[in-house]
Amino acid sequence: QVQLIESGGGSVQTGGSLRLSCAASGYTDWPRCMGWFRQPAGKEREAVATLYTGGGYTYYTDSVKGRFTISQDAAKHALYLQMDKMKPEDTAMYYCAALVRNGYCYQMKSADFGNWGQGTQVTVSS
Repeated sequence: QVQLIESGGGSVQTGGSLRLSCAASGYTDWPRCMGWFRQPAGKEREAVATLYTGGGYTYYTDSVKGRFTISQDAAKHALYLQMDKMKPEDTAMYYCAALVRNGYCYQMKSADFGNWGQGTQVTVSS
């Protein structure tokens, strides 16, 4: 049974940094696309960043471009999200997920992803 476990969340002030980690287990093969998503309280879940695990291509939602960096350690089946220059609007529960349907990584569609973890809370104060 596959499992994704996120960690690294916490509280920071505006302009601060956090590094989220996602540990995967149960995968025979590392999924071809992995992603980070977030869900602010009372709002819908949105894609933050995705990564083609084979080629290393990355995609970001506009609001985090230049501030967040998604990366992987394929050998360890681990995914990371480095978050810098954080803003209060980054406050949300953050989840990692794997592309499980016939979608494309660059489309960053939440509905194409699965194996959701429990999430890790990120809070940015002004």
